[in-house]
Amino acid sequence: MRTATEWFELYGESHQNATNKAIHWICIPMILLSSMGLVQAIPHPFGDIAYLNWASVAWVACLVFYGSMSWTIFAGMALWGAACVAINTAIAASGLPLAWVSVGIFFVAWLAQFYGHKVEGKKPSFLNDLQFLLVGPAWLLQFVYQRVGIPVETRAAAQN
Repeated sequence: MRTATEWFELYGESHQNATNKAIHWICIPMILLSSMGLVQAIPHPFGDIAYLNWASVAWVACLVFYGSMSWTIFAGMALWGAACVAINTAIAASGLPLAWVSVGIFFVAWLAQFYGHKVEGKKPSFLNDLQFLLVGPAWLLQFVYQRVGIPVETRAAAQN
C-alpha cells in the first residue's frame, strides 16, 4: 500500500504547471462539494436524522482510504466532508434544487480541470488509477498543512 507521500508525489507529477495548479485549487473543492451534493440528493431511508444521508455514508467509506494514508489527512478530510454535507444541506434548505445545482458545478469544474490538464500537457492522474480522485483533495490539504505547520505523518512512518 502506498504512503501519503508516495500518493502525493505521483499525483504531483501531472500537476506542475501554475495555471493547472490554480485551477485545481478552485475546482477540486467544487467537484468534491458537487459530487457529494449529487449523492446527498438521492432519497434515503434515514429519516430526519441531521446530516445522515447517502453522501455522509459514502464519505465514511472514503475516510477508510484517507485513514490508510495518514491520521492527519483522515482528520482534515473528515472535516472537509462534514463541511460539504453542511453546505449542501444549506443549499437544499434554501429551496434551490441540490441535484441541479450540483450538476452545474460539477460540469463547469470538470471542464476547467480538463482545460488545466490541456495547459499542463499531461492527462489527469485518475485516468491511470481511479484512487487519484480521492488523492486530489488530500493533495491540496497537505499544502494547507505545510503552511500551518501540521505534519502529514504517513501510516508507514507512524508504524516505525
